Amino acid sequence: MKLFRVFLISLCFAIACNACKKDVAKVEENYVAEHYTKEEVDISMRDGVKLHTTIYSPKDTSKEYPIIMQRTPYSSRPYGEGQFRKQIGPNINMMKEGYIVVYQDVRGRWMSEGHYENMRAYIPDKTTDQQVDESSDTYDTIEWLVNNVENNNGRVGLWGISYPGFYATYGTIDPHPALRASSPQACIGDFFFDDFHHNGAYLLSYFRVTSLFGTPRPNGDQPVDTAWYTFPDVGTEDQYEFFLDAGSLKNLNNYFEYDIKDQPSLAPDEMTDDFFWNELKEHPNYDELWQSRGLIQHLDNTKPHVATMIVGGWFDAEDLYGPLETYKNIEEYNKGAYNTVVFGPWDHGRWARRNGRSLVGNYYFGDSISEFYQDNIETQFFEHFLKGPGDGNTGLPEAYMYDSGRKAWEEFNAWPPKGIEKQTLYLSEDEQLTPEKRGETAIQFISDVKKPVPYSEDIKTVFTPRKYMTDDQRFAARRSDVLVFETDVLQEDLTLAGDIMARLKVATTGTAADWIVKVIDVHPNDSETNEEMQDHLKMSNYHLMVRSEVLRGRFRNSFSQPEPFVPNKKTDVNIKLQDVFHTFKKGHKLQVQVQSTWFPLIDLNPQTYVENIFKAEESDFQTQTHTVFTDSSLEFSVLN
Repeated sequence: MKLFRVFLISLCFAIACNACKKDVAKVEENYVAEHYTKEEVDISMRDGVKLHTTIYSPKDTSKEYPIIMQRTPYSSRPYGEGQFRKQIGPNINMMKEGYIVVYQDVRGRWMSEGHYENMRAYIPDKTTDQQVDESSDTYDTIEWLVNNVENNNGRVGLWGISYPGFYATYGTIDPHPALRASSPQACIGDFFFDDFHHNGAYLLSYFRVTSLFGTPRPNGDQPVDTAWYTFPDVGTEDQYEFFLDAGSLKNLNNYFEYDIKDQPSLAPDEMTDDFFWNELKEHPNYDELWQSRGLIQHLDNTKPHVATMIVGGWFDAEDLYGPLETYKNIEEYNKGAYNTVVFGPWDHGRWARRNGRSLVGNYYFGDSISEFYQDNIETQFFEHFLKGPGDGNTGLPEAYMYDSGRKAWEEFNAWPPKGIEKQTLYLSEDEQLTPEKRGETAIQFISDVKKPVPYSEDIKTVFTPRKYMTDDQRFAARRSDVLVFETDVLQEDLTLAGDIMARLKVATTGTAADWIVKVIDVHPNDSETNEEMQDHLKMSNYHLMVRSEVLRGRFRNSFSQPEPFVPNKKTDVNIKLQDVFHTFKKGHKLQVQVQSTWFPLIDLNPQTYVENIFKAEESDFQTQTHTVFTDSSLEFSVLN
């Protein structure tokens, strides 16, 4: 097996912290070093474990400053005296206006001591100092900071994107009194629905970064300042070919075996596999392991003194479930809390950049959208709660949402907004979407495990593809194993605002199947092509994917208790698609695509029921004929 070593700088800027990149072109090269002092400290937690923490304090000590902190598994580098980040804090404005900016390696990562647990489970009602979680670590860190960092004003904020967003949410549970504001952004909420899984389907797109979260540190629970993990070299730039040739997931095990000489402190029997890969393959269902690590179900333990602003991207391929469910659950369980939500036309973390023209993949949404967010929303939120009066009168709306069809910001007093109504469209045998049901005709297609439907016509070997979220879906619409249904050309604008529920009536000749539903905005022939679009594409008749989701059919009734299909029996499969805010403009068409493979975004379902797909045999993979009945429907949230 070929392995190549990827060091931290590759990680931070090419993978996980790609979300945290910011445009430094408008910041002087040495701005941070010239305006801030840097201190690295090891803060003791209640159980004695020390967490490595880097503190950037303004050199102007004539006034007090709030503390803004990010806790991260991706390293608080650069380490060492005289080594400075090029930019600090959530955005350029806040860096220049003056904050005490803190970065901390979470427990068990990099220069912090302790044992790392991926999505560490929350422990309610702790009774001893040995019961620790990310909530207690955040609390203990804040307690130390407000009592030991000079010139702080006693107010603390949290922020983070992606995994750091998870920690920003975690800190709001059983929070320290000094914590006044937190902005979880693209925050993971539950690994069975975010990132590594979607409704139980394993995302092959995460295969190459599994070791990032599961490789044991070479010296056990002791700090390490350089990268110790390795990423598999799959030997091809064609990810579709690689995974199709690999076959069953069990054939990927050898990519997560480690040589004892690379991990001298561990016994040979501890070196069989990457421990996170083991968790994935040994826990294919939503069992106690995944349930205990989900954070969404614990958001009734947040407190109203912490203001929250949840941020996400409508076209985030990695963490869409997390921010939407985080906002909705805080809203439900903390009626008196200041809780707001911001969603823009971004992929993963794009709002943290300042790059002028805003695109996701080929699709152009407008100019200076991220800049508007940073200058007028994010900065204002933190300034108000950490420097200003700190009451609920921020001047910001409950929901700042970008209509990705009209390409404009809208303000709402609630999300989903008031004034929406549910409208149902049925699938019909003549490939139409109709407001009335037209019988129960059976439409069949063959799902060939040797020729699964690609998620894009542009597949490369990358970590979690992002551009596919807005990719042109014409290639899929022209396949015989993708069913297509669409409205007539719209005579007036149609705005969807909220979630979408697909209520499929299906059958299969096999005992297992995945079901994928995509909602498409079909553009008219005279649509103008933007200059950044790939040369072989035009906006004329562009099939913009607005929302899509998969449900592993075995989980149609329960994520914890899977069950097979009865061959040829008509069966209900309900798929919740995450929220959208998109106007299908006059002259466009609303299209729905239904398919059963989405490769290699998700793993290939053998289409024969097995207890654990991670251990399926080659003989289990069988081509089957699937049926969709025309009493299937989609329920949309329509804004009047």
